Amino acid sequence: MTDRVGNRERKSSMGGLDPAELFSIRGKIALVTGGGSGIGWMIAEGYARAGAKVYIASRKKAELEARIAELGGGGDCTAIVADLSTEAGCNALGDELESREDKLDILVNNAGANWGAPYEEFPESAWDRVLNVNVKGVFQLTRRLTAMLERAASAEDPARVINIGSIDGIGVPALETYSYSASKAAVHHLTRVLARKLAPRKITVNAVAPGPFQSRMMRVTLERAGDAINDMVPLRRIGTPEDMAGIAIFLASRAGAYVDAAVIPVDGGISGTR
Repeated sequence: MTDRVGNRERKSSMGGLDPAELFSIRGKIALVTGGGSGIGWMIAEGYARAGAKVYIASRKKAELEARIAELGGGGDCTAIVADLSTEAGCNALGDELESREDKLDILVNNAGANWGAPYEEFPESAWDRVLNVNVKGVFQLTRRLTAMLERAASAEDPARVINIGSIDGIGVPALETYSYSASKAAVHHLTRVLARKLAPRKITVNAVAPGPFQSRMMRVTLERAGDAINDMVPLRRIGTPEDMAGIAIFLASRAGAYVDAAVIPVDGGISGTR
């Protein structure tokens, strides 16, 4: 089988396709921010158990160490304490990672903040705190680590940036989380902007937009309205760690190498049916 590239013909390797290799991330180096809990840990644990070398970063050292202990030797995972709400904090994390590794295959920008308050009472500080982490932090850390990502990249297997957005950035949320939903819409658009900028450097940039998953941000909401949330999801359940690890592994593997500038809902069908 051949395909045409420009004026040349290239032999396809599909005849010898190994599905296990197609979805493998073994030996890749990944950084997952906000990796001490929730969706970040779902991704980090999935990567570690799939054979990647994983660094997890957040502000809470004890939480990071507890997650690593849960692995029980089932993967290579290292904690780095970092505050991604400032440019200095993003640069410090980049410096620390660069002191340990020459390159970076996968960057998952998951660290995030949320705030809920009535419209009449929503404070200015809620905008500053949420946008600093959710949007500015994504940009600043990606920029700081671009050189490391370039060193890992090739035409057929580019380096990957995976931004964690939200279905609240696609549709109007039921809760009064004004700065959060606006920030996630910004993450989705920033993903497209960065994808165009970084594609020539063989770095893809995609976003995952989760629906309801068991996480620290969702815990209280699920406790109060879990049955109603399940009924809202066409598949009638909230997301599981396997659901989140699956999309993250796909995007980081050879199977996802030609996906770029995409915002992928992982929400049981909510955003596509409401």
